[in-house]
Amino acid sequence: MNLRDLSDAELAATLAVEAGRILKDVRETSGLEGKALGKAGDAAANAYLCEAVRAARPEDGLLSEEEKDDTTRCAMSRVWIVDPVDGTREYGERRSDWAVHVGLAVDGVATTGAVALPGLDDGVVLRSDVVEPLKPAAPNPRFLVSRTRPAKEAVAVAKAMGGELLEMGSAGAKAMAVVRGEAEIYLHSGGQYEWDNCAPVAVAQAYGLHCSRIDGSPLVYNREDTYLPDLLICRPEYADTVLGLVRGS
Repeated sequence: MNLRDLSDAELAATLAVEAGRILKDVRETSGLEGKALGKAGDAAANAYLCEAVRAARPEDGLLSEEEKDDTTRCAMSRVWIVDPVDGTREYGERRSDWAVHVGLAVDGVATTGAVALPGLDDGVVLRSDVVEPLKPAAPNPRFLVSRTRPAKEAVAVAKAMGGELLEMGSAGAKAMAVVRGEAEIYLHSGGQYEWDNCAPVAVAQAYGLHCSRIDGSPLVYNREDTYLPDLLICRPEYADTVLGLVRGS
């Protein structure tokens, strides 16, 4: 397969799936556990993704969590933003709620992406060019929160809306749980970086979900400062209510 011949969306999905395969192989053959496993997996997946992106799209910029940032990307229109292992802790603990993110931002907007969930039995990959109808929402909204640090805004808004809190690992796993109909709202305010949500946002937007900062402003990518501390990904029918409650909290 010549990666250069693939569309952007096909490339994102192909790279996410292959990085997931590499990560599963490292987990199964390295004999490592915990932080050591996470570090080894990150290194292997990052090496593959960075080499593949540069070979397939040599004129584009690249931002990876696991590689020293070259801010010359900020002058480029097209920048690939990747997270080789989103949820390194969960990966190292051999849980299923971790992900691989391959996203493309064009002029600061998350336009194309793929999120692989290799830890699931079906090894699913969600992509911005292959979209299915959203499943019916639950009568009471389900909120996805961190296993260890639930966002105070999410806890407060869920209480106000009579919602249920669901704990889950990586940001990508949470975002894709909304896409997959396993929850309705992912409200996060505990700090993230561009690689944590670029690909998930591209996929979620393609499915028709609401994606923004928690003050309602747009999510902007390929900035010199890659810190992107908060976001809201939710069913569109809940967006105004959630944003209003956050403003009033």
